Amino acid sequence: MPLNDTLARVDADLAAGRIPAARQRLRGLVSSFPDDLALRRRLAEVYRLYGEPAEAGRWMYLEEDRDAAETAAFESRYGTTAGRMRALGWTGSESLAATAFARERLAALRTACSQDLGRPVDWDTVPSAGEEESRPRSLTGCLAGAGCLVAALAFLAIWVNGLIALLD
Repeated sequence: MPLNDTLARVDADLAAGRIPAARQRLRGLVSSFPDDLALRRRLAEVYRLYGEPAEAGRWMYLEEDRDAAETAAFESRYGTTAGRMRALGWTGSESLAATAFARERLAALRTACSQDLGRPVDWDTVPSAGEEESRPRSLTGCLAGAGCLVAALAFLAIWVNGLIALLD
């Protein structure tokens, strides 16, 4: 269905109070046209009707006039730079963005994600949640794992010792 026809249906859905239908249509349009900032703005407006500031912030993230509280809610919900990249659903180069502000935001997020992961990333190869979590483990995590292993081995030694005593 052409873009204008779908937008007309979105308008009809909103006028009839069918907000979930309008939201679904807009989500589909944004996934089909990820570089259309006007579609992202309309989707943010629908999420405001739902009372979802994090999702409104997600879809207004590339707009200069975005609400700071909504942006903070989005950044809190998607706590990592890779998570934010996945959530934005951008594809292709930042140069496809219609505004300088959007290009700067996209480039800054991609650069921060590359720094966080210690390797270059781009919008077409956004790391999955599994890749993101494969970063080197912290010393605290390693020590906790080692402590659990020692406790399990101690329990096994006591159990084997008790079994040997029972059999004698």
